[in-house]
Amino acid sequence: MKRLLDVLREDCSLPGTKEGCGEGECGACSVLIDGRTVCSCLVPVVQVQGARVVTVEGLARAGRLSALQREFIQLGAAQCGICTPGMLVTAAELLRHARGRVPSEEEVREALAGNLCRCTGYQKIVDAVRAAARGGTSRNGAPATRLARAPGRSRAGTARTKRSRRRR
Repeated sequence: MKRLLDVLREDCSLPGTKEGCGEGECGACSVLIDGRTVCSCLVPVVQVQGARVVTVEGLARAGRLSALQREFIQLGAAQCGICTPGMLVTAAELLRHARGRVPSEEEVREALAGNLCRCTGYQKIVDAVRAAARGGTSRNGAPATRLARAPGRSRAGTARTKRSRRRR
């Protein structure tokens, strides 16, 4: 049985989602399934039938990085790149639930607790998430875009699988 991680990388040509441990312990393979962060290395692809799957590629719109992605770059939160996609999708879920409020440092650290990074002390990552929540600015000073997705719009890194009906 194929894992969601393998289908995303091999069949859907979405290489942003990384395999770190293959056991759901590191968070590198995190994606959003119907808005919730999950480790795609643990999910058989048949379990996402009918679900909306968003990878790190799906955070950008029309070829433009999200505010969160830009802040990761600007503040040096992206290091080797193995954990970054999982950190980004997990942080995107946190910011969506925060609904315009800037989460505390403790809230960010708790949300990202399942995402391991060997390169940093996490402070730059926490700072980038909070800066994006504040509506940080890009390098050229232009206002950052919000992470909210316009209804009915599709983008790379977002997949809607055929919905199956189950009889109860």
